[in-house]
Amino acid sequence: MKAALLAGALLLSVAQPAPPRPRVTGIGHVAFRVSDAAAARRFYGDVLGLTEQAPQRQRIAYLIGHRQHVLLEPGLPAGEDERLSHIAFETTDVKAMAAYLTSRGVRILHPGERCTDTAIRVADPDGNIVEFIESTWPSDARRPAAGRALSSRLLHAGAVVRDEAAAHVFYREALGFSEIWRGGRTEGVTSWVNMRVPDGTDYLEYMLVTNPPDRRQRGVLHHICLVVPDIQSAWDGVVGRTDPAMRAQLSPPNVGRNDRWQLNLYDPDGTRTELMEPFTIR
Repeated sequence: MKAALLAGALLLSVAQPAPPRPRVTGIGHVAFRVSDAAAARRFYGDVLGLTEQAPQRQRIAYLIGHRQHVLLEPGLPAGEDERLSHIAFETTDVKAMAAYLTSRGVRILHPGERCTDTAIRVADPDGNIVEFIESTWPSDARRPAAGRALSSRLLHAGAVVRDEAAAHVFYREALGFSEIWRGGRTEGVTSWVNMRVPDGTDYLEYMLVTNPPDRRQRGVLHHICLVVPDIQSAWDGVVGRTDPAMRAQLSPPNVGRNDRWQLNLYDPDGTRTELMEPFTIR
């Protein structure tokens, strides 16, 4: 009798379906470590024109549009190469996401490392920290108030990926991301793969590498992309807001491999912000 009950319990446990994956709707924020808070504020607040919000757990928060943020974490040690802290994706149910990822064998990191009380963190196959924060869906469609900000939309974030196949197991197979574009600096060589969230239009850009990147390269690869309506207006704004003594270090806009106008800027620690027009050139 006991054997029959045990067999029945085992059969029931095997037959129990895995929990469903909740929606992944977009990028909520990207967090970078900085060595000089005042200098970082001049870049993100003065040059990019983003509005500083109330601090989030000792992090400096800048609003992008009405829902997204870039977070700055002061205290980057001298000589520390990695400045990306984490990338946060929005989901409709953090608790359900934790259950789903656990069922897939993904380890949930210690809750004390999260930004908010309704968030979880995991590590992707390359060790990049991915956070999931809870948000409503569909998101609020109201337009942000006009101001000094060069952009009101964080379109994508870049993360170093050494093994594309391993990254696909996590982002594509587990989380439901889908490829929308790939390209490279030279014809026939893939350097970047754009993976869109399953329930929105934001995307993660795989920054493919074959060797461990150095400090400068990490600042280029781990980046955010902000959409601007007109690259020339953005360029004029950046030049006007940059100290005259530093303007020679700026590189003018260029057309990227995706046929869109782009402008690359760097914060004082060398972390890249890419400004990009939303449409391809005609």
